[in-house]
Amino acid sequence: MRIVVGGQIEKALVAKTLQQQFEQHNIEADIHITSDIEAAMAIKSGNADYYFGACNTGGGGALAMAIALLGADKCATLGMPGKVLSDAEIIQQIQAGKIAFGFTGQDTEKIVPLVVKQLIDHSDNA
Repeated sequence: MRIVVGGQIEKALVAKTLQQQFEQHNIEADIHITSDIEAAMAIKSGNADYYFGACNTGGGGALAMAIALLGADKCATLGMPGKVLSDAEIIQQIQAGKIAFGFTGQDTEKIVPLVVKQLIDHSDNA
């Protein structure tokens, strides 16, 4: 899988957590930290499969460029201050075809493991 990490904060933490999770599942992932616009363009041009971004609200700076370039139907805010979607809601977003995920930086270690597992399971069943 080809992953781009955009967003406004915690890019290194998001990338590190992604790498650790893919390694735990013995899946090779190509993970790149980049700017929001470059990350969204990589998805749009087919050079990346998934976008992860963190910001203080989970949907503003984390997903603004992804929403602008990919469309809101491809993006999901998985966590915001005071609320993280339930596991079932996150799974539903992935099954609905969302490919860009935004969340708050402090929720990285809760959200990323579930999303990675679901992306792997989803790709195995595709």
